[in-house]
Amino acid sequence: MSELQLQTQQTAKPLPVPPILFLLIGVLAVSFSAIIIKWSSAPAAVLGLYRLIITFLILCPVLFTKKSRAEVRSFSLRTWVLVAASGVCLAFHFILWIGSLKYTTVASSTILITLQPIFVMVLAYFTLRERTSWQAWAGAGIAIVGSTCIGWGDFRVSGDALWGDLLSLLGTLTVSGYLVIGQHLRNAQQGMSSLVYSLWVYIFAIVVMFFYCLGEGYSLVAYDGHEWMLFVLLAVIPTVFGHTLFNWLLKYVNAATISMAILGEPIGATILAFLLLGESVTGAQWLGGAIIMSGIWLFLSTSKKKSI
Repeated sequence: MSELQLQTQQTAKPLPVPPILFLLIGVLAVSFSAIIIKWSSAPAAVLGLYRLIITFLILCPVLFTKKSRAEVRSFSLRTWVLVAASGVCLAFHFILWIGSLKYTTVASSTILITLQPIFVMVLAYFTLRERTSWQAWAGAGIAIVGSTCIGWGDFRVSGDALWGDLLSLLGTLTVSGYLVIGQHLRNAQQGMSSLVYSLWVYIFAIVVMFFYCLGEGYSLVAYDGHEWMLFVLLAVIPTVFGHTLFNWLLKYVNAATISMAILGEPIGATILAFLLLGESVTGAQWLGGAIIMSGIWLFLSTSKKKSI
């Protein structure tokens, strides 16, 4: 754990309730993401667009603080290019991952998105020259075997399901690009703050998805009250009460704990999909999911030891 993290956790006032309660709330919130998407009939790009617009409107006052404005004025041209590239990655993550849920099950799509730490590790290895232990590579290999099991099982069900799995994997790759760029910018000499980074990335992602929707001929307004309610829920529940809550919890628990907690998302999403959507889980999904989770657990446990 870094000295800054230790200082933050030591100076933060203790929570009135155990942090695990907030972790459970966050996991439940992000687990609803796939369910809300399944309830909607809107195109993936439209869902992603309004998810980011509403989230941005909720959080954008941060950009008007004196500290944030001073930080943005210090951005170099290279920084703006990287932030824009990250926004493109995030936009296509939403387009691809949300699109995957139109073809495959919640169980397959959400378990495959947990491969994100593996993708981040590979990208960081080639772009940031980060060294990785053999245990982490072993965890990656185990997780890939699990994803192959899920893909094979879904292929036997239908070609559409396999296409959905591929979209989920591509969505995982693009969001990993967003995270690696963010890691680079936040670890730079003058370290960019997480909210400023996220909000400016949201702006570029919103622009990309807006023009993507126009290019595909999607309507941006022809939706009934039910769909607009889902747009709001998608922004508020998994984003504000999920990912934003996890960022806030970093004051009280370390990043490894957050990462391990987020592994509960596919479990929560699969249970919710069974209860609310009537989706069952196949033997291949159980087997592949168990293998992926064991591989990710090995990877994260290795990373946690390295950070202490």
